[in-house]
Amino acid sequence: MDIAQLTAFIAVAEHGSFSIAARQLFLTQSAISKRISSLEQTMGVQLFDRMGTSTVPTEAGQLLLLSARAILDEANQARERIASLNSTVSGRLRIGTSHHVGIHRLPPALRAFTVAYPDVELDLRFLDSELACEQVEQGELELAVVTLPQSGNPKLLTTPVWPDPLVIVVPAGHPLTQHNKGPAPVDPIALADHAAVLPARETITRQILEAALEPFQIPINVSLETNYLETIRMMVSVGLGWSVLPVAMTADDVQALDISGVVMHRTLGIVQQQTRTLSRAATSFVSLLHRQAHA
Repeated sequence: MDIAQLTAFIAVAEHGSFSIAARQLFLTQSAISKRISSLEQTMGVQLFDRMGTSTVPTEAGQLLLLSARAILDEANQARERIASLNSTVSGRLRIGTSHHVGIHRLPPALRAFTVAYPDVELDLRFLDSELACEQVEQGELELAVVTLPQSGNPKLLTTPVWPDPLVIVVPAGHPLTQHNKGPAPVDPIALADHAAVLPARETITRQILEAALEPFQIPINVSLETNYLETIRMMVSVGLGWSVLPVAMTADDVQALDISGVVMHRTLGIVQQQTRTLSRAATSFVSLLHRQAHA
């Protein structure tokens, strides 16, 4: 069993295809097949079932996949540690970020980083915050810049970077805006009478909203759900319902409501493995991100 075999095995398992794996690794399909066949002989088991156009790991293949990823991650970390001994910051930096953070927070830091460290190959992946954290834990990503989870994970180290207060929002002219004409805030119970367009239930932002409204026992009339805050903002602006958004995303066509007794905030920041030694590229990115955020 060697690194080349494991690399081919992981590629086939992730893409479900020998031909796609071959293109990704810049090899011929026959070369991929030989590596998988050699690995199967070494392990003494069949690792894939070929079913028509689909290739799926067998039970043995699924077990090997977990170990194979860990082995390659250790090998990559060894290379990164050795490369970090050089004076030049280089190598591949795998970062996950949510669409909201990637669009609204990261661009200045990414521009500065690519100028300051041109020898770093930046692999930026847009994922839901929850999935990005999982991939950091599994070693598929070195860093994630996302909405920080509400509950701690002993395997992850989280570092706050930006506070991100949240508010209930409605479109301009929504009936709930009439409640804000005077000094008194809106009674939270009034939300139950209107449709809501919310982040998906498994998202951190949805959990924050539900925790804030829980004391009032409000039945929420959810008409639509999506993981993308930019999409939610658009749907609110055209009158499809009220929602929860960061204060920074409010404007004339999407207005914040003052809801009595409801205060919400989340934190955006960096997620990394507790026990993983960061590459020089990752350390440089974290340092630059903090400087940009507090400039």
